Amino acid sequence: MTAPGTTPLTTADLVEGWHRAGVREGMALIVHSSLSSLGRVEGGAAAVVASLREAVGPTGTVAVPAFTTDTVCDPAPGHSGVPTPEVAELRSAVPLFRSDLPSRMGAVAEALRGLPESLRSSHPQASVAAVGAHAREVTARRSLGFAVGRESPFGALHDLGGYVLLVGVGHNRNTFLHYAETFAPNRRLKLRRFPMAIQGERVWIEAPDVGNDNDTHFPVVGREFEEQAGIRPVRVGTADCRLVPVRDLIPFAVRRLTELLAADGSGAA
Repeated sequence: MTAPGTTPLTTADLVEGWHRAGVREGMALIVHSSLSSLGRVEGGAAAVVASLREAVGPTGTVAVPAFTTDTVCDPAPGHSGVPTPEVAELRSAVPLFRSDLPSRMGAVAEALRGLPESLRSSHPQASVAAVGAHAREVTARRSLGFAVGRESPFGALHDLGGYVLLVGVGHNRNTFLHYAETFAPNRRLKLRRFPMAIQGERVWIEAPDVGNDNDTHFPVVGREFEEQAGIRPVRVGTADCRLVPVRDLIPFAVRRLTELLAADGSGAA
């Protein structure tokens, strides 16, 4: 028997693997992935994207995070008030968001974002790229505050009865857990800060959002949900893959995050 990872995975191998994981024609997916976790893939990230599109078919939708949090951001977050010349120079070098701005969310996400037919939402830090039947519907939503909340592409994917496909990554990469936290009464908070062009003038915007989890509660909530829902990892190449239904995940995650945040005293009062 050939050892896993010795023979490169083909697009057909990947499609078969996604189907074993539960992906079906017509689904709306958001994919969080690690290309290297799959092992050797013939055609690389482009083949993975092609296989995902084939697995959901012409009536399906594939979305990926295309975040630019580390690019379109304040290089001097600790500086308040009128900027010094040095801070002003640093801030002037920060690019404005544009639809073709590269993201550092991984090779698969970048391969999908770079497709000519790919659409992208317009939040300066938390955009989503998508292709397929509902790509326009998913990417049309934007809220500057709570960028991954109800009025974001994540809200659109929820309304579509979408799924999260985790490919070789854990729930610490599952942005829908941030979405769930926006509904928790004791949610953790942070400020996003980014430049925008408004009526031809470059200005800096501050907008509230849920805070970072830093692997504190999300891995626990994800594991508990999988146990309750009977979700088992499926091996595709050398990657453990999980397909998670969003509409089932969210009420569970809101309840458990509320409990866990209350127990450790974090979050808003």
